[in-house]
Amino acid sequence: MKKIESGNVAAALGVKLAKVQVVAAYPITPQTPLTEKLSELIEGDELKAEYITVESEHSALAVCIGAASAGARAFTATSANGLLYMSEQVHWAAGARLPLVMCVVNRGVGAPWTVWNDHQDSISQRDAGWIQIYVNDHQEIIDTVIKAFRLAEAVSIPVMVCYDGYYLSHTYMPFDVPDEQKVDTFLPEYQYKHTLDPQNPENLNTVTMPFARPDRDGVTQPGYMDIRHNLHEELGTAIPVFEQIDAAYKEAFGRGGKPIMSDYRCEGADYIVVSMGSLANRIKDVVDELNDEGVKVGVLSLHLYRPFPREQIIAALENAKGVIVIEKALSYGNEGALFGDIKAALYPCEKRPFVHNYIIGLGGREIKQADLYDSIKASCTASENFEDVSRWIGLNR
Repeated sequence: MKKIESGNVAAALGVKLAKVQVVAAYPITPQTPLTEKLSELIEGDELKAEYITVESEHSALAVCIGAASAGARAFTATSANGLLYMSEQVHWAAGARLPLVMCVVNRGVGAPWTVWNDHQDSISQRDAGWIQIYVNDHQEIIDTVIKAFRLAEAVSIPVMVCYDGYYLSHTYMPFDVPDEQKVDTFLPEYQYKHTLDPQNPENLNTVTMPFARPDRDGVTQPGYMDIRHNLHEELGTAIPVFEQIDAAYKEAFGRGGKPIMSDYRCEGADYIVVSMGSLANRIKDVVDELNDEGVKVGVLSLHLYRPFPREQIIAALENAKGVIVIEKALSYGNEGALFGDIKAALYPCEKRPFVHNYIIGLGGREIKQADLYDSIKASCTASENFEDVSRWIGLNR
């Protein structure tokens, strides 16, 4: 079924099709219409779920943690300072290995206050132990929400589905709504192996010692460092699992095939621009223009940011002459966060391409097509003394 709706509605319909049982909601722009739509679906008996309004974002994720621990499929959404207010619970959910899904509708972080888009909110939480997926359009929103639940439940790690505030959350685009019966087959009923059960009591997430020690049955259980190591290692296993889930989704619905990253005009390109979210789609027009001028350049849109797909990044970029990372976030006092990750991945390569970085669009600053063109062309035609630093596009100082 084809719909023309907002990105927030696309996300809500994905949650509905996932048969979520608990929705915890606290309003924050530009996420609010997503949970408002879910309240309409629940009130209209189109989604049989508990809708719990809470007093803060911290409580919203706490409710989801409790619901998932009790064996219910749970969902929430947030943006910006709301995500930061959740931060304690963000770490808790990952450490507890709860298969939650949360949409992060990307927005700049205060202070000073802004309600406009960039990626600083979710990027600031990239090391919390969640899987992070960035999507480019409304079709990817609804499809990825559904796949995210299957992924989270397969690896017992929570998933953030990140999409751009306003550029995607509030704009209207056509997208296909998957068939409900097919989704039911693709995403079976949630079964949590540690579901709270009075007949089979368990201690979950108690104070953990630095060292391994035996439990009441004499079985040696991991200490805190071992648990952290297990989460780190199993995040890596999420990459092939996500690829398998995407392949199954493509077989069922005819969409997918590039869950980790998608490329445009990268085959045979001398230079590759890397970006995330809706910005990657905008860069395609610049790439077309430059190719018409004889500059062989493509764009790579990274979808799976955590766990970082190091091997796939190397395979996609190591043979290029240059890589140009354009992003809407940074690691303060250092450089662009994605830029640093890509440089580190490419460091061991024998034919290491140069890597340039541009910071753009923070707090909703206008992203001009001419600025994108000038920056990408400058990197593609750069001399050897082009300094390897993060450059800012669109500053007004």
